[in-house]
Amino acid sequence: MPVDSNAGFHPILAQAATEQASDIHLMAGQPPIFRLHGKLKRIDTMPVYTAETLLAHLDQVLSKELQARFRAERELDTSLVLGTGERFRVNALWEKGNPAVALRFIPAVIPTLDDLLAPEAAYDFVNMNYGLVCVTGPTGAGKSTLLAAMIQEINNTRKEHIVTLEDPIEFLYQSNQSIIAQREMGSDFLSFPAGLKHVLRQDPNIVLVGEMRDLETIQATITLAETGHLVFTTLHTNSAPETIDRIVDSFPAGQQAQIRLQLALVLKGIISQILLPRTDDTRIAAHEVLVNNVAIGNLIRESKTNQIQNVLYSSPGEHMNTLDQELRWLVSEGFITAETAKAHARNPNTFE
Repeated sequence: MPVDSNAGFHPILAQAATEQASDIHLMAGQPPIFRLHGKLKRIDTMPVYTAETLLAHLDQVLSKELQARFRAERELDTSLVLGTGERFRVNALWEKGNPAVALRFIPAVIPTLDDLLAPEAAYDFVNMNYGLVCVTGPTGAGKSTLLAAMIQEINNTRKEHIVTLEDPIEFLYQSNQSIIAQREMGSDFLSFPAGLKHVLRQDPNIVLVGEMRDLETIQATITLAETGHLVFTTLHTNSAPETIDRIVDSFPAGQQAQIRLQLALVLKGIISQILLPRTDDTRIAAHEVLVNNVAIGNLIRESKTNQIQNVLYSSPGEHMNTLDQELRWLVSEGFITAETAKAHARNPNTFE
């Protein structure tokens, strides 16, 4: 929803956009708190919020329907947008009986894959015609940003119909070579399974599923990829093998063998990433990359995901790598320190 320049939230959002804060936290009894380059910073130049002021400011930017939903359901996901185009993903909640708000900053300009130092496999994935591509990592790892850069690359270079299913809409795309329909859960569709059920009738070539949250969504997403569409999605997992296990383990035991077979055929690749502090006090992504090939497909079918790391390590020519391999490269290029690499490595002993 648009934020008027007279709204109580406007000065906070405008300052966060100027400082490129990744997150904003608003709580009763606290001044606004920004997350800058991964670290929390209290904005003591702004007044401490009371519960009444925070709720009043929230009501200024919510429709009557959303106000009622927030009070009834005690949680609300939505988005806000400044007149200058910057967007914020919003989660409104209650804590200790008081309202609170967590906002994620979405820049107005979508970065390119080059801007993000994206892995080479990302360029391969955006040129594929069908299959499933997963971008994974913890909350705040930049999954949405990398996906947006990939979708924008397709938009700029291919003539496709792209449909996104998001909760809420984050980056805004302007149709270029492709046409893009962005749909938001709650206002444009009621649930991911429902949206996926009907998307085939919308003549898509490429579908972005904001997140595979539950069994029904995972099942529908895999089926969509099997029908000849290129599907991008996210999961909150920390490695490529863990992503495969999470998908398979979501199904009842009696279906897991079949899902392994389907996944071995339909999966194109996984990019698992984390954000690390750079030596210049900003942040940079480190990636683990899986590209599905004969060896990976066999390991998925045979439930030997514990051996996938060996394939990643030994297949740089196929644009695969482990997290530790990328950490070593980031150290060698001066992007991060050896201490940072060791703290986040799968095998810290290699950074002694």
